[in-house]
Amino acid sequence: MEDKTEPEKCILDACCSGREMWYNKHHPNCIYMDIREEEKGILKFRPNFEIKPDIVGDFTNLPKEIKERNFKLIVWDVPHFKARKLTGEMLKKYGGLHPETWQSDLKKGFNELWSVLEDYGILIFKFSDYHIKFNKMMSLFPHKPLFYNYGNTSNKSTTKWFCFMKIPIAKSKTQGASPSFNKGLEVSATPSPKSPTATSPNTNITKDEVSKND
Repeated sequence: MEDKTEPEKCILDACCSGREMWYNKHHPNCIYMDIREEEKGILKFRPNFEIKPDIVGDFTNLPKEIKERNFKLIVWDVPHFKARKLTGEMLKKYGGLHPETWQSDLKKGFNELWSVLEDYGILIFKFSDYHIKFNKMMSLFPHKPLFYNYGNTSNKSTTKWFCFMKIPIAKSKTQGASPSFNKGLEVSATPSPKSPTATSPNTNITKDEVSKND
């Protein structure tokens, strides 16, 4: 008898773009999310490239269908460039960070994703330091990664993959407080996974925004 059980959606790609990092671009256990949807033809030299997320959503204010879930693995490959307008192949392909609000947007994005990550879940954060240095980026986040790995390296930038794990710290027998979560060598007072976070304007810049790049 055929098994028609729906696969568990335990993975979230929060900025999927064209799903290019995926071996299986339609993995049954993953929800692919992006802030925009683009048809084929947006890239001159990649005529078949398209952005077709399962859910159109902003990671600074996750949609309801994402907030109602908890994930074992979250992949967060944010745009690496600051820009107001999506001009050029790279910005059309990957989007951009708003020059004025990128810091608050990424803080909110991290907290939103952390809130839907289950205990002992993994958050993989990918970033290139073309416009923003790694130490400046990492200072925005309330938790520290366990480790990182180098990706592509050029004369202008380096790409790194950072691995975070949401490790609950066991409460003392003499305390009744809820467990906090790991912050490297520090102990943080992180709220419960379902606590609300503030909303924010879109982080990835849409095509309608006009102005020159920062």
